[in-house]
Amino acid sequence: MLPARKMVTVLSIDGGGIRGMIPATILAFLEAKLQEIDGEDARLADYFDVIAGTSTGGLITTMITAPNENNRPLYAAKDINEFYLQHCPQIFPQKNNENILSSVAAMVEAITRPKYDGKYLHTLLQRELKDNKLHQTLTSVIIPAFDIKRLQPVIFSTCEAKRDASKNPFLSDMCIGTSAAPTVFPAHYFETTDEHGKIKSFNLIDGGIAANNPTMLTMSMITKELLMENEKFHPMKPIEYEKLLVLSLGTGSAKKESKYDAAAAAKWGVLGWLYNGATTPLIDAFTQASGDMVDIHASILFQALSCGENYLRIEVDDLAGDAASVDISTTENMKNLIQIGKELLKKQVSRVNLETGICEEEEGGKTNAEALTCFANLLSEERKSRKGI
Repeated sequence: MLPARKMVTVLSIDGGGIRGMIPATILAFLEAKLQEIDGEDARLADYFDVIAGTSTGGLITTMITAPNENNRPLYAAKDINEFYLQHCPQIFPQKNNENILSSVAAMVEAITRPKYDGKYLHTLLQRELKDNKLHQTLTSVIIPAFDIKRLQPVIFSTCEAKRDASKNPFLSDMCIGTSAAPTVFPAHYFETTDEHGKIKSFNLIDGGIAANNPTMLTMSMITKELLMENEKFHPMKPIEYEKLLVLSLGTGSAKKESKYDAAAAAKWGVLGWLYNGATTPLIDAFTQASGDMVDIHASILFQALSCGENYLRIEVDDLAGDAASVDISTTENMKNLIQIGKELLKKQVSRVNLETGICEEEEGGKTNAEALTCFANLLSEERKSRKGI
């Protein structure tokens, strides 16, 4: 007999490199609240029907859903930032570019090859995730990547992996693929084999090319599962998005910094758009635009259904300097990102202004910490109803 479900619960985590420490801080707070309600063994994977993540968000998604030897999540949410602190200096080794010659060499290297070789990240993920495959995640996950050979998105999902062996990669390959950001890491190739021995090849780059904010992608994939009669999502049948409970976490942006303008961009050629000092304007524009469009679409949809409270987006758009980068792995910057996450909890819930694109705090509204506490209570109540408690 199926558990009694009232809602379908969704967690979505954006891409953003080392800025993943911001949503990791938010998740640590949420999991701690769930533990206050239901005991110290509570984990996020116990409460969300679907967890989606792109790039660094895909890595976090996998960390909190991959099984350990006891078939419990490999990482508690509180341990994710420690993982970043320990490993990011080797994933993103910092170079000294203080003199002109080293700066010129760095520019030439940036034009001719990826900034990092990815070897440490690949070895780390293969060691941590071992031989675990996508079908083994402790709740359903959705991870986007982009196949550069076929020029189309690749959407990895637990539901698909259980149906089709060719869509059931090793978790390590999936994570390497979704985080293979152009100019930062090399593209990733791997193969899978279906039940008839037919080989399927993947030539992947970062999922942010397809869906840096995977919230709407997740809603679409849930709809697809409904159309395929997947009983896991039966509370939404017929398709009723007001039965979705969605937490969407951003990794921050430098939108308020206004670091680009038309006067400068008018002089850029191909190289200027791809590499401008320490930034990549074209990639910044694409990923920010796709993320904002998803937030706008989701906000309007839930408001139109008169269930705006079912959608909680937590994002910060006033990052500046090192904090806005995807790969500055100094201890100072990483600790600052954790602090930004903690400060974000104290801020009021924000909604995107459809005219300006800026996140604006709701007057008299809850803080993000208060909203997450309410969210934790809803998640706990939903889980208890399924258990018949």
